[in-house]
Amino acid sequence: MTWTEPSALERQAILRQARTIAIVGASDNPSRASYFVSTYLQAETTYDLWFVNPRLTELLGQKVYPSLADLPGEPDVVDVFRKASDLPQVADDAIAAHAKVLWLQLGLFDQDVADRATDAGLQVVMNRCLKVEHARFHGGLHLAGFDTGVIDSRRRR
Repeated sequence: MTWTEPSALERQAILRQARTIAIVGASDNPSRASYFVSTYLQAETTYDLWFVNPRLTELLGQKVYPSLADLPGEPDVVDVFRKASDLPQVADDAIAAHAKVLWLQLGLFDQDVADRATDAGLQVVMNRCLKVEHARFHGGLHLAGFDTGVIDSRRRR
């Protein structure tokens, strides 16, 4: 089976149906995208977040798991913040963890990985930010594509 990009309605359904999100490559560095996405999801959603990073033990007050195999259950979504060369192994781990969705963040695209995950029964989203998609579908983004209520380049007086 060949992967095809899910439509906006399909991505919206993924986010509505998900209850658990495993963030692979979660970082405690506030300048990393995974940290920003994690803080947003923790503050703005009711998802159970499972952070995955073999070098951390705690992040944002929650336990960090060394691998997908160590999670306390089956994740609905595996949100990936890893380099492209790591994607085949992460996909195999997501399949073994019985994930429903493999979500590759902005800049990550691998047709072979997507085809393999799709063949294993996972839905696959590539080159999209889960935080941006969530905000888009839940009223947090302006039509121009940015959050006009939170980010402002002007100094407050």
